[in-house]
Amino acid sequence: MSNLNQVVTFIRDQFNTNEFIPLHEPRFRGNERKYVLETIESTFVSSVGAYVDQFERMMETITETRKATAVVNGTSALQVALQLAGVQQGDEVITQALTFVATANAIVYNGAYPVFLDVDLDTMGLSPKAIADFLDLHGDLREDGCYNRLSGRRIAACVPMHTFGFPVHLDELMNVCEEWQIPVVEDAAESLGSSYHDKHTGAFGRLGVFSFNGNKTVTCGGGGAIVTNDEEFGLKAKHLTTTAKKPHPYEFYHDEVGYNFRMPNLNAALACAQLEQLEQFVERKRTLASDYASFFDGIGIKFRRELPSTKANYWLMCVELENKSVREEFLSFTNANKVMTRPIWQLMFRLPMYQHCFRDDQKNALFLEERIVNVPSSVI
Repeated sequence: MSNLNQVVTFIRDQFNTNEFIPLHEPRFRGNERKYVLETIESTFVSSVGAYVDQFERMMETITETRKATAVVNGTSALQVALQLAGVQQGDEVITQALTFVATANAIVYNGAYPVFLDVDLDTMGLSPKAIADFLDLHGDLREDGCYNRLSGRRIAACVPMHTFGFPVHLDELMNVCEEWQIPVVEDAAESLGSSYHDKHTGAFGRLGVFSFNGNKTVTCGGGGAIVTNDEEFGLKAKHLTTTAKKPHPYEFYHDEVGYNFRMPNLNAALACAQLEQLEQFVERKRTLASDYASFFDGIGIKFRRELPSTKANYWLMCVELENKSVREEFLSFTNANKVMTRPIWQLMFRLPMYQHCFRDDQKNALFLEERIVNVPSSVI
C-alpha cells in the first residue's frame, strides 16, 4: 500500500508522539489515586467495602438496569449470567465465532456446547437472520424450550457479542429469540457507553455482562459486572459470586456451590473513579473516530462507523482492508514502525477445543477475519 507512511504519520500526529503507540492504554485523570488511597487507609481492600456497593449503584445508573453485581472479571460474569439464565450441562448456546475466546469459554464452563452462527457485515456481531435461518432448519419448539433437531440438545441461551463496542441488531435478534423462547444474555464486555435506540447495551437481554480489563474504555485492572432488570437474578448473582454464603454476623454457612468471583474493594475504588469519566472518555474516543473516518476516507480505506440509531463507544476502532494480503502488509508496516495494530480474532472454530462445534457457513465472519484491522484507540 503506497499510503502506509501517511497512516503512520497521521496516527503519530493524533497521539503526539514518536514513541511506541499501543492499541489501547488506560487513562487515569480523575479521582483514581484519591479513591485507592482511601481504600488502603480504610483497610477494606478485599471484597467487602463501600466502593463495591458504589460501583454496583453506578452501573445500575449507567445501564438503567435494576440490579448490578460486581465480579472479578468479564468472563466470570458471563459464566454466572449463563447459569442464571438456565444453561445446564449438555445444553447448547448460540453465539458467534467472531469473538474473543472468553465468550466461548464461559459457555463451556457451564458444561454447554457453543453453536457458532454467522455475524452481520455491518455490525460484526451475531446476525438475527443467521439465527432465524438456523432455527427454521433445525429448531424444535417444545413445552420445555427450544431443541436442536440435529443434536437433540436443548438450546438454552443466545449470546450476542457487541464487537468492538458496535451494537448488534438488537430488535431483530430479541424478536427471533423470543419467538423461539431462547433467553438472551448479552456479552457487552466491550460496549460500556454504547447504546441502541438510546438504550444501553446489556439492558436488552435477560442479563448483560461487562468487562473492566486493563484495555477497556473504563478499567480497574480487572473486574466485571452482571446487570439485569430481574431483581431475583440480581440477588442470586450476588449470592453465587460471593461463595453462596448466607448472611450471618460470624457463622460460615454456604447453601450451594458458589464461586469466589468477588471484586475487591481496591479494584472497585479504581472502577468508580473511572466510571465518573465514562461520558468524557466516550466523547473523546468518538472525536478520534471522526478524525480517523475523515482521514481514511481521504486515502481510500474504509473506516468502520456506527449504524443509524446506535451510539458506539468506539472501544477499538478498525479499518476494513481489501483482502488478506493487504491486511498483512498493513499490519507488518505499522507494527514495524512502532504503531500497534492488530487483526481481528481468529474465528473460534479454528481453535483446537472448538473445532468440533456446529457452525454455519460463516461467510461474513470469514470475510471480516481476512480484512479487519484495529488501529490505536486510546482516549486522547
